[in-house]
Amino acid sequence: MAKSIKKGLFITLEGTEGSGKTTQSKMLTAFLKKKGYKVLHIWDPGSTQTGEAIRNILLTPGKRVSALSETMLYMAARAQLVDELILPALKKEKIVICDRFVDATVCYQGHGLGIDIKTINKLNKIVTKKRMPDITFFLDANVKRGLSRCETVKGYKDRIEQRSYNFHSRVRNGYLKLAKKFPRRFKKISIEKNDKNATQAVIQEKVLSELKRIK
Repeated sequence: MAKSIKKGLFITLEGTEGSGKTTQSKMLTAFLKKKGYKVLHIWDPGSTQTGEAIRNILLTPGKRVSALSETMLYMAARAQLVDELILPALKKEKIVICDRFVDATVCYQGHGLGIDIKTINKLNKIVTKKRMPDITFFLDANVKRGLSRCETVKGYKDRIEQRSYNFHSRVRNGYLKLAKKFPRRFKKISIEKNDKNATQAVIQEKVLSELKRIK
């Protein structure tokens, strides 16, 4: 029998390339399902038919996409994700686990590409209908090692991963700034100091604590 909670719980995982977000989100999903919770695991951009088509444009190497177009494409994919999956799942009191969300655009297109962050925040409010994550896990990784891990696992670098070290450093600095600005929502975890299982243990502890609070 599925365990019930008083309201939906929205969890996001953020970080630079190769920080292990996908692995950790899958581990957390499996853990919570085993505990009997109703869980929806998704990723941004993607998870919907529209989102996956946009994801292909954004990540395929060799495609030419301007900084502003890139930002708007992420927003479009996110709007579909929110309407089609996130809000309905939260309304049904599910736990939603999302690999990247609004903070990624602030860091990648804002800090990384120089798109005005105030504009990004305004657009994020519109496409999310002001529904922010309840908990955000920021998996902090060494930039060079993270990029190397990506190439090792996939055998290639996608369009975003191919950008310069300086770009990815700006992205990481953006996340560090957000973690300081929103200490209640953000939980920073260094994956260089914690292995995969230790990182997951920290995540599980925080999530279980929050679930007890909202029961």
